[in-house]
Amino acid sequence: MAKSSNDKCIDYIEFSVGDIARSRDFYGTAFGWSFKDYGPSYCEFSDGRLTGGFALGGQNKAAGGPLVILYADKLDETRHRVEEAGGKIVKPAYSFPGGRRFHFSDPDGYELAVWSDK
Repeated sequence: MAKSSNDKCIDYIEFSVGDIARSRDFYGTAFGWSFKDYGPSYCEFSDGRLTGGFALGGQNKAAGGPLVILYADKLDETRHRVEEAGGKIVKPAYSFPGGRRFHFSDPDGYELAVWSDK
């Protein structure tokens, strides 16, 4: 059997959230993601490259889980949009070999990061 192009690759990310509309508003405003609702307790998102979902309820794992890192051409502009959308900066922008990044928490307490090589 031939190996598929998706074999052993991250295929989908799902967040357990307290309010789907709030999550949709936050990620739509901050990052321009698009959404497709599947009833009142599930919403799929697309960032244009990867799809994932917001599932209502359950336990979110803000601490100790994997860190989702997004890319932005304009880091400072993106930080501003994150803050305007209601995100909280938890680690201000800093330099590292190859670029800069900042960390933020979303309205459900998930910590994510945004980086740029520009």
